[in-house]
Formats: sequence, C-alpha cells, structure tokens
Amino acid sequence: MAKSVIITCAPTGGIHTPTMSPHLPITPQQISTAAIEAADAGASIIHLHARDPETGKPDPRPETFMQFLPVIKQSTDAVINISTGGGLGMTIDERLAAAVHASPEMASMNMGSMNFGIFPMLDKYSDWKHDWEPEFLDMTRDFIFPNTFKSIEYVLKELGQTHGTKFEFECYDLGHLYNLAWFVDNGLIKPPFFIQMVFGILGGVGADPDNLMHMHTIAEKLFGEDYEWSVLAAGRHQMPFATQSAMLGGNLRVGLEDSLYIGKGELAESNAQQVTKIRSIIETLGLTVATPPEARKRLGLKGGDMVRF
Repeated sequence: MAKSVIITCAPTGGIHTPTMSPHLPITPQQISTAAIEAADAGASIIHLHARDPETGKPDPRPETFMQFLPVIKQSTDAVINISTGGGLGMTIDERLAAAVHASPEMASMNMGSMNFGIFPMLDKYSDWKHDWEPEFLDMTRDFIFPNTFKSIEYVLKELGQTHGTKFEFECYDLGHLYNLAWFVDNGLIKPPFFIQMVFGILGGVGADPDNLMHMHTIAEKLFGEDYEWSVLAAGRHQMPFATQSAMLGGNLRVGLEDSLYIGKGELAESNAQQVTKIRSIIETLGLTVATPPEARKRLGLKGGDMVRF
C-alpha cells in the first residue's frame, strides 16, 4: 500500500520581498494565521522563518519567532519546523538562534555551500516598498550561501544531539546528497531522516523532471529504506514537481516561500490555497494526505510536548 503523502508548507521564507505580493505573511499575526490555515488545509509540517514586522526583512531573533510559535502550537497539531537557513547573509549563529532557543521537533539544514542567485527578480519590479529589497536581491550576484562541513557538523551537534531536533535536509544539488551520505556514514545522522530535494534556484539543480528522477535514483542507492524524501520547486515549477513527487511515492512542499502563485500569472491569496490545490491533486491520484501523528511516527520526531514554546 502506498504511503500517505506528507505535505510541508513554508508560509513566508526569506527570499521573496514585500513588494512582490501583498499576500506574503510579514507580521507575527500574519505568519500565525497563514500557518494555522495551512495546517487546517492539510499540511502536517510547517516550515517557518521570521520577518521584521515593520520592514518585512528576514529576522533571526528568537523574540520575533516567539511571537508566533506558541500561537501556532496552541492552535494546531502540525509539526513546527524552524529554518536554520534564515536570511541570506546571516551568520551561522544568527541562523541557529531561534531553533536553539525553541528546541523544535524539526529544523531545516542546508547540505552544501552554493551560489544562491535571486538577483534576476530585480528585473520584474521597479517600485519598491522598502529600500532594503533591491539591495538584498542585488547582493546575491556576488554571494555564496555558506554551509561547510564544519558548520553542518556544528548544527548537527548543537541542535540535533543536544535538543533531539530532527532535520529537513535541504539538497539543492546532487553533491548535497553525497555530503549527507558522508555524515550518515560517519554516524552523525541516524535514520529515519528527511530529505528535501530543491529545484529551480539559480546556483542549484535546474527544475527539469529528469533531474528529479536522477536525484531520486541516487538517493535510493545511497540511503535505501532509511529515509523519507520530499520535493520542492521554485516558482511555476512548484505544482508540477510536487505532483511528480507524489506520483513517485514521495512527499512534497508548497508555500509562498517557494512560489507566490497559484496559477499562471495569478498570485496565491494564501498558503492554504496552495495546500488545498495540491491536496486535491493528491487525492485525485488516489493517494491520501498524512496527518501530523503519521508524519511524526515516520520521521521519528520527539513530539510536540518536548519543545520549548
């Protein structure tokens, strides 16, 4: 029997800026509402970033996260997953601060350093709500998102071993799977673990269905039955790649972090709208959507009663 499909929703992220969509959650209240609505629509994992409520700029401060983490936890049984990617340009300690403070069930972990180019979005807009937005995008022309072996090991020990937090291992390219395999082989990552394959970011693997098939094939060779896998794709590729993953027996991620749209040229009005759409596709395929307890069991999570919020 096919496994149920775990839907992760990433409501806001640290890439899109306020100018790009009036529906992007910015304030703690907006992030709370977006997360709760997404969970109600069928997402069993909520992947969270924080933003400065005045400017919308990515914000690593634990006190900002703590304005919405308890609200979400009290309102839904979804697994709360705190980003350690933070915002481009943050130090590793800034990126880790909220997760170390909150001790969540899950956190994200990028599995390799890479060029991370979001500067092409500059060409799509001319009037900006905030001065920081074009500067933030433009700096990625000469930017490497650092995730060295040393920093990955630091996160695995500081957050994983100390807090019992499990990870959404974000793999933006084939080499990231082999980086992950090195840590598995050396005993720093133990099954079951959760791999998020990421497609369509400039600097990472392209959003070509053949790339998805190849990365899945390599992951199967490297990890066998020890892992769960999921797929996200940027922009217009979001729904097709999520659908392909479900058809192949995988899981998937949607949300305004990854795409601001619900259809061609149509901005999504909420994260729940994207969750609802992919849930309909999953169920049309004859598959079922995983509940939070199912996700916890399959991913070996410590439970919502073991967090610090």
